[in-house]
Amino acid sequence: MLPHAKKDSKFDAKSKLFMLNELADLYNCNNIFFFEARKRQGLYLYLAKAPNGPTAKFQIQNLHTMSELNFTGNCLRRSRPILSLDKTFDGSPHYRLVKELLFHIFGVPRTARKAKPFVDHVLMFSIIDNKVWFRNYQISEAIDTAGSEGSTAVEGEDVKTGSSGSKKKQLTLSVVEIGPRFVMTLISIVEGSFSGPLIYENKEFVSPNFVRAQYRMSKAVLKNKRADKIEMKKSQKP
Repeated sequence: MLPHAKKDSKFDAKSKLFMLNELADLYNCNNIFFFEARKRQGLYLYLAKAPNGPTAKFQIQNLHTMSELNFTGNCLRRSRPILSLDKTFDGSPHYRLVKELLFHIFGVPRTARKAKPFVDHVLMFSIIDNKVWFRNYQISEAIDTAGSEGSTAVEGEDVKTGSSGSKKKQLTLSVVEIGPRFVMTLISIVEGSFSGPLIYENKEFVSPNFVRAQYRMSKAVLKNKRADKIEMKKSQKP
């Protein structure tokens, strides 16, 4: 998905994320795409511009890999994508900033050394329920007879016109999802690269730790009620 990226396998200093700027400088990169897993239950994503910022923090939910989905589509490895972003990104300042970060990180430059000179898939970002949804589609081509039923053409052009009495053929473009897919919830944006003042905070975000604590507390309350009922029955026996 990112043919122009240089990846590093592991980063242990979770409390000193600003050290990622030194790692990006070592690899001669100006964008950082960092995953952070907590307690093997929560996954967080940092999108940052090195070394001056800004940095956006997301929570990853409903993550499904290509092996899990088993879609039939396929695209060329390390090909350049078409970025499609929902117009809702322009509706608020913090989402406009997120849009620029996505353009800088997922946009493959023409001069990338490992990138292939083909465009055969679409990376789509859309905002639904105040969350950023990601989908990956392959652009497939097929030559269909004009006017055939069940056609799912996105854009067509004439390819060949046969002799008199023959049907005209068209090049039909369609999109097929190939995965992966995930949902990102924006948590906060800081001015610098992993440091600096907070410029945006999602007040509606609820931490997964708080949700799990509330769930455990509700189970403990039910358990205490059952224990009280058992003790009451024992005391009422003659």
